[in-house]
Amino acid sequence: MQKHIVRHTLLAAALATAGSLAWADAASPVGLWKTIDDGSKKEKSLVRIVDSGGVLTGKIEKLLDPNEKPDVVCELCSDDRKNQPVVGLTIIRGVKQDADDKALWNGGDILDPANGKVYKVRLKPAQDGKALEVRGYIGMPMLGRSQTWIRVE
Repeated sequence: MQKHIVRHTLLAAALATAGSLAWADAASPVGLWKTIDDGSKKEKSLVRIVDSGGVLTGKIEKLLDPNEKPDVVCELCSDDRKNQPVVGLTIIRGVKQDADDKALWNGGDILDPANGKVYKVRLKPAQDGKALEVRGYIGMPMLGRSQTWIRVE
């Protein structure tokens, strides 16, 4: 009887741990995302966001627009990314989980390779981690624009 109770307790603990890990993944911006242009609503690229010691970065892995040249470079960038290939380009830098609101990641910046401009960024997972609200802004979050990215993996 006691072995039965121990076995059920261990099983319950394992399921609880697995459930919380799944929730943590869904609540994180880490993963591969399909970017959707906020104006045209067209799929633009695949961006992989990774966590390096609590700091998130995101790189363009693939361009999805069939009319876009695969070897296009960021001509309008003004920092170290100027004239770098867009595929492989780090567009999200320095993002950390908000200390007060664990559902938000901010403090870094995002590059729009179409115009070379760099904005402050706020990331917020949505729809149980299936979507990512990406807000680029200058000054305050209300002075910016948002895109909703779709999780690929």
